[in-house]
Amino acid sequence: MRGKFITLEGIDGAGKSTHLDWLAQFLARRGIKVKVTREPGGTALGEKLRELMLHGNVRLHPETEALLMFAARREHLEKVIVPALENGAWVLCDRFTDATYAYQSGGSGVAWDKIAVLEQWVQHELQPDLTVLFDVSPEVGRQRGKRGKTADRFEREEKAYFRRVRQAYLRRAKEYPDRVHVIDANSSVSTVQKRLEDIFTSYCSITS
Repeated sequence: MRGKFITLEGIDGAGKSTHLDWLAQFLARRGIKVKVTREPGGTALGEKLRELMLHGNVRLHPETEALLMFAARREHLEKVIVPALENGAWVLCDRFTDATYAYQSGGSGVAWDKIAVLEQWVQHELQPDLTVLFDVSPEVGRQRGKRGKTADRFEREEKAYFRRVRQAYLRRAKEYPDRVHVIDANSSVSTVQKRLEDIFTSYCSITS
């Protein structure tokens, strides 16, 4: 039986990484085989791209970023995501194509329809089965992002950039209301995890 493709999205500081580990354990306790991965990343090529985009000294043109993201995504699908799904695992991915719409289009201005062309070319009909969008204000996200680590290139962007990113995410949620579940991530960790538990308890029941 094919596994499920679950993606976690949100602006920097929304808490995806914190809740990703919790969700992986939640599903594993229910006997579900889980594969955790991320974008950019997930493959040798993806991890090199992650280093270049987040910590490199060269600022890339936004369209170059988008093209590189989809090149790495093609490898990620071929080598990690699709094989895991075919093996029955539930793939939990920290960011996927919604993030490209949000950051490269919403944040950096690449035309929405150009992203759509790349999405169709690289993914064909493949889409996440379910996406959790951790929605948080840019102000809260920025404060959380300052805790205990050096900011990467995207995290150093101005508030206006993250407002555009957030709005692009919410646009995707409106376009795909059956797939994208929006969670108020301004809430406490325990409140967010209770919402996740409700979503995935229901989802596991539907798909069992």
